[in-house]
Amino acid sequence: MSFDIDARKSAELRLQALVQLNDALREPGDPAHIAHAAVEILGRMLDVSRCGYGTIDREAETIVTESPWCAPGIEPLPSVLHFRDYGSYIEDLKRGETVAIDNAYNDPRTRDTAEGLKGLAALSFINMPVTEQGGFVALLYLNNAVPRPWLPEEVAFVRDIAERVRDAVERRRVEQELAALTASLEQQVEARTRELMVAEAHLRQAQKMEAVGQLTGGLAHDFNNMLTGISGAIEMMQVRISQGRIGELERYANAAHGAARRAAALTHRLLAFSRRQTLDPKPTDINRLIDSLRDLIQRTVGPGITIEVVGAGGLWPAMVDPNQLENALLNLCINARDAMPDGGSITIETANRWLDQRTAKERDLEPGQYLSVCVTDTGTGMTPEVQARAFDPFYTTKPMGEGTGLGLSMIYGFARQSGGQVRIYSELGQGTTMCIYLPRHYGDTVEERAPMPAAVAIPGEGRHTVMVVDDEPTIRMLVVEILEELGHTVLEAGDGAAALRLLATGAHVDLLVTDVGLPGQMNGRQVADAAMALLPALKVLFITGYAENAVIGSGPLDPNMALVTKPFAMDVITDRITAMLEG
Repeated sequence: MSFDIDARKSAELRLQALVQLNDALREPGDPAHIAHAAVEILGRMLDVSRCGYGTIDREAETIVTESPWCAPGIEPLPSVLHFRDYGSYIEDLKRGETVAIDNAYNDPRTRDTAEGLKGLAALSFINMPVTEQGGFVALLYLNNAVPRPWLPEEVAFVRDIAERVRDAVERRRVEQELAALTASLEQQVEARTRELMVAEAHLRQAQKMEAVGQLTGGLAHDFNNMLTGISGAIEMMQVRISQGRIGELERYANAAHGAARRAAALTHRLLAFSRRQTLDPKPTDINRLIDSLRDLIQRTVGPGITIEVVGAGGLWPAMVDPNQLENALLNLCINARDAMPDGGSITIETANRWLDQRTAKERDLEPGQYLSVCVTDTGTGMTPEVQARAFDPFYTTKPMGEGTGLGLSMIYGFARQSGGQVRIYSELGQGTTMCIYLPRHYGDTVEERAPMPAAVAIPGEGRHTVMVVDDEPTIRMLVVEILEELGHTVLEAGDGAAALRLLATGAHVDLLVTDVGLPGQMNGRQVADAAMALLPALKVLFITGYAENAVIGSGPLDPNMALVTKPFAMDVITDRITAMLEG
């Protein structure tokens, strides 16, 4: 009966040890820490002198042990132990056989080395080999200072523990190696990424400098031509005035005026390319816009080219500057005409587009609802090299003197500034499709009101007070003279602070004419907001040659506001001022 009770208690102890062992093997730590936790549980459970786990060098017939567990008063084994120094049982271990010796003095494998084993406190021991793919790779050992019998169930239990420890230790070792490899790869990737970023920055700088060189070279050429025409005409006017030949002045004045107009057009295209042009976006019915433009396009491309318009039913409105969209469409149709020297057809097609994540990413747009305006020709098409550079400034395939190379770059800048995109689809010999994508406007379109006829000002009648704010004295002088000739009272200021000081005196102003880009702490929009806080009924006319949408506003201007873009003709600003004051 006592044997049964002892056997049952031993089984319970082994079960408890397995539970503790499983918990220990799940704990974080390095392989040596896991092995020590396991052998400590095993050594205490079997009440031995020493317990350890080590790796084997099969050729050298040695074991390397890290962190063994030892009972009080027992020293650990040497860190490297040669099996041959303590018997011949290494041959059994190499064959994968368990070595369980009750008394080293009695076993023929250890009889001659028993004294050495006694010095190691290992007169009895279990050596449990761990093999993988037929090789002796590790050993779980139990040493006892005095002889003791090893029960079959104890040997079986040690075998089970050895396999569990081996699996856990190797798994943790592999995890550590993978973690180290991952960290190393991450460091290598970070280092490589830094190198690529530096290389990319150098490449971008080189490309930027090349583009700047190309841009400034083209600008210098074109502006020198225009400045020569202006300065030459003015010099000739001075010569003729000194000669008293004033009848010839009009010819030179017209020449200077024409060169100035060409310079203004070039500046406008540059601003469009750089996405800094002043836009006046409105909710626009694109189908109606194209329909109103159709006759002009037909006259421009000539009778040898047929125009077909395919307008989508239920087309969404777009928030876009209609004048700039008209310019873009006309430019695309002229390019299409030039690609069809022997005639052909141009198709202008509109469509609603709902771009998902993938499709939007392909077009470098945010996902959402857009409408497209596509111009397709049956012309010569483009090579991939030409398509890749089509939007570059001053790049053109036309002969010298037949194009500035700013047309497509202007369209690209306009589309991007409007929140959209331009894409080219072309095959050599098959024709080209140019698509402008514009974001949908959620709301109704605004009917364009017919422009009011400019009223003829009668000096002394219908006088108004107008404040002119501009830091450029020449422009301020011209606008002031226009207003005085119209019979209005004029207040002048060179910056926002001076304008607000005038308003603070209690002056009543009907119209504020202000440049957007002013020196100091206030831009033109801020001056207008401050002025309208004092005079709610104030009307505002912005003058600008370079304006961010954030300054003017990304949406349409308020009803009491209008915009004139520099350079402007005197009759244009005269008509705009008169319409605002009399409207």
